[in-house]
Amino acid sequence: MTDQRSEILAVNEAFYRAFEKKDIEAMSGVWSQGTGSFCVHPGWNLLRGWKQIRSSWEKIFKNTPYIEINRDIVSCEIRGNIAYIVLVENVMQVVNGKRMEAQSLATNIFELLGGKWYLIHHHASPIVR
Repeated sequence: MTDQRSEILAVNEAFYRAFEKKDIEAMSGVWSQGTGSFCVHPGWNLLRGWKQIRSSWEKIFKNTPYIEINRDIVSCEIRGNIAYIVLVENVMQVVNGKRMEAQSLATNIFELLGGKWYLIHHHASPIVR
């Protein structure tokens, strides 16, 4: 495994760890803070720029009592200063005391900025069977 690949996989893990722990500061450390970042949560409209993206995570964290996301990576590719991971998110959450399970297909795109990889795009869509 190359050093870059290890770095990208580590940032991807940090993203999901921040998500599961509902830690907005950790999430802030993973995302690029610029206006060129994009996020599409399942069923949501496109969010553009860190301000909108941060607000969405704050809402999700506030309204999610418990969540676990197991990940099955389909592909991790590096193209110069851009890298992407395609994966299946196996989501388990507790909502109103009920356990709910779902799967999403997600793409996370990272950019190398100032020597560090940052998430610049997250898009998750539900898998309907």
